[in-house]
Amino acid sequence: MLGLVKKVFGDSNERDIKRMMKTVERINEMELRFSGLSDEQLLAKTDEYKERYAKGETLEDLMPEAFATVREAAKRTLGQRHFDVQLVGGMALHEGRIAEMKTGEGKTLTGTLSVYLNALTGQGVHLVTVNDYLATVGAEQMGKIYNFLGLTVGLNLHDMSHDEKQQAYACDITYGTNNEFGFDYLRDNMVLYKEQMVQRPLYYAIVDEVDSILIDEARTPLIISGQAAKSTEMYSTADRFVNKLKQDTDYTVDIKLKSVALTEEGVAKAERAFSVDNLYSHEHVTLNHHIVQALKANVIMKRDVDYVVQDEEVVIVDEFTGRLMTGRRYSEGLHQAIEAKEQIKIQNESMTLATITFQNYFRMYKKLAGMTGTAKTEEEEFKKIYGLEVLVVPTNKPMIRKDMPDVVYKTEMSKFRAAVNEIVDRHKVNQPVLVGTVSIEHSELLSELLKKKGIKHQVLNAKYHREEAEIVSLAGQPGAVTIATNMAGRGTDILLGEGVPELGGLHIIGTERHESRRIDNQLRGRSGRQGDPGSSQFYISLEDELMRRFGAENIMGMMDRFGFEEDQPIESKLVSKAIESAQKRVEGNNFDVRKVVLQYDDVMNQQRNIIYKQRKEVLESENIRGIVEGMLEPVLDRAIAANMAKEQIPEEWDLEALVRYIHGTFLPEGTFTKEDLWGKEPEEVIELVQEKIKKLYDEREEQIGPENMREFEKVVVLRAVDSKWMDHIDAMDQLRQGIHLRAYGGTDPLREYQFEGFEMFQEMVESVQEEVSKYIMKAQVEVNLEREAVAEGQAVTPGESAEKRPVKKKEAEKIGRNDPCPCGSGKKYKHCHGLA
Repeated sequence: MLGLVKKVFGDSNERDIKRMMKTVERINEMELRFSGLSDEQLLAKTDEYKERYAKGETLEDLMPEAFATVREAAKRTLGQRHFDVQLVGGMALHEGRIAEMKTGEGKTLTGTLSVYLNALTGQGVHLVTVNDYLATVGAEQMGKIYNFLGLTVGLNLHDMSHDEKQQAYACDITYGTNNEFGFDYLRDNMVLYKEQMVQRPLYYAIVDEVDSILIDEARTPLIISGQAAKSTEMYSTADRFVNKLKQDTDYTVDIKLKSVALTEEGVAKAERAFSVDNLYSHEHVTLNHHIVQALKANVIMKRDVDYVVQDEEVVIVDEFTGRLMTGRRYSEGLHQAIEAKEQIKIQNESMTLATITFQNYFRMYKKLAGMTGTAKTEEEEFKKIYGLEVLVVPTNKPMIRKDMPDVVYKTEMSKFRAAVNEIVDRHKVNQPVLVGTVSIEHSELLSELLKKKGIKHQVLNAKYHREEAEIVSLAGQPGAVTIATNMAGRGTDILLGEGVPELGGLHIIGTERHESRRIDNQLRGRSGRQGDPGSSQFYISLEDELMRRFGAENIMGMMDRFGFEEDQPIESKLVSKAIESAQKRVEGNNFDVRKVVLQYDDVMNQQRNIIYKQRKEVLESENIRGIVEGMLEPVLDRAIAANMAKEQIPEEWDLEALVRYIHGTFLPEGTFTKEDLWGKEPEEVIELVQEKIKKLYDEREEQIGPENMREFEKVVVLRAVDSKWMDHIDAMDQLRQGIHLRAYGGTDPLREYQFEGFEMFQEMVESVQEEVSKYIMKAQVEVNLEREAVAEGQAVTPGESAEKRPVKKKEAEKIGRNDPCPCGSGKKYKHCHGLA
């Protein structure tokens, strides 16, 4: 039926291409006219378009001329002319879609069209890449086009100063990585002065390698942390204990779910080893957690697969891309458990100061678009989560790469031996070979096997982006043998050397099917660019993880029945289809997991938006007395509602407690007695107390001056909001860790999380209001306030300029967060001098 509909009405992708090709014809008709313009006349077009936009023309109105302008500028600056299909890709990007373009079709040049068009608004366009090298190269190369047309280009890198970042974001076009854009957003929402913010409102972003950033890394939260003072000894103790346990006797492992659990015998051993009666009682939650994490570290997490050890540090390996994720740490103590396992220095656990996922960061842009060679298989996820449709852009020249069926072997070693023999055979005739692996461990194993055969080769593990991009670009030269993890050198064109097309082009060997078809397609896509010849084949063993998880037993049984030897392969399209079916199931499962993660994170995201919006309002307002008074009122209302409840008779009201609360929170002792309030209705009491509060507020303002009072108000609100928000992040994380247990009681964990999360947020807001009330009305107001100093609980140095002092985040040292503060205030450390 679907086929019949497509036959009658045409595929929606085809219809869009046809529609866009009409605009392409218009752009092509303008080419001769634009090529006749001088450089100065072409440059003047930018101001002309800006003026027309300001007068009411839309970007769609301007698009044909703007695209023609960029094409002409590219010819003059780079010697490159946009193909018609690149113009189609540019239109898809402008429409807020994902342009799926095969490797070698020139996505980088395609992006310039929509970037230029949208930069005409003056609101800033962000071009997002997966690493600093690609951002730098993009800004330098494509920047020639933009500069030629009078637009400014900024580069946003990790090690830049605050001023350099501000300048980069102030440009018409800003290149940078997903990490850096996200962290800058979080840092902007922690500043104490609006002048310290670097980003402008998020207008339009084009995400390069969009599938890697918005799918593979979607669940990865960006976290800004401060150290929490907790003992690390327990990790070593738990590690020593689990090393004495035996699989199946003391614990069980589920390879499909990648989970591990203690058996009853294991629990009994733990209770004896740690002298506890019940490992699962509430007072031993921490001990239980340490044991489970130590088990995960020792049984589930594999060195050189899930992580590597470099310079006495555990560095995470991205499970999808094979890229080393320097600076990232596993949460919930798993990283510390791995450090204990590897017997290297255990780092302190940290407290989260600010966090956001890429899913929620990129959904904040007014318009979002993306480019990649592989997106169609994940279109449902792109559409449902980001509202992004995928347009498959036709190739400039027909694709002639030969993709051969998978070859399946019984064991992993027989598979690798066969792959090495294939490399040797192709190397003999000087045909270049690119081998894709799923892990650093497999890359190194292949390398050893090739060394024994005397084959010269390069091994790339996505560690050194610049060097690896250069090496990958040479992978198509005669006789080249290159081994690379999935991510190494991605985004780099592989040009075929002389005589290579006659040898069959670049041959791709995949050494394992990934659980996502998209990653396999990326590997295949490195061959056959721009109509080049090429070929690809995957070598698989029944010991591969995907095969073990989905049906290897059936194929193994069949191979045994037919008497297959270890080195004898099955080459069958049926097997390839079965593998693809397994991949589809895993992709579906992974999408479901990401969808659930997003539903949970959306709860925090709504709360984060409220807090950050309030922070921004405080920073940008000249006078926030109205905001502060808006916080004082509900505090008083709640106090009166609690002590003068309408369902009680006046004789039951606790006026004495109410007076104590009013004196403790708002007014000096002796302002009221309970007799002053006797016989009055709650509304009358509110009016009476509010009048006194306003009078005292006015007196305090007169005493220190309006300017100092305005600064004091900001200090108090920012300090209260930031400290309470940090505690709330921690509390919500704890809630989320245990919420799945509610399912055993027959309730929906997500609904429980939403409901309880809302209640906790309400409590946090009330706590902020109460703290602001006490500080505003009770604290000693100092002249020459320094916002950083007060926010950090430091003494203020009069006369020092607030503008020049760096913003610091103070780390807690030795004192526990819940210990009494040594300053003698009577508060917990985290609520006093530990706020910074």
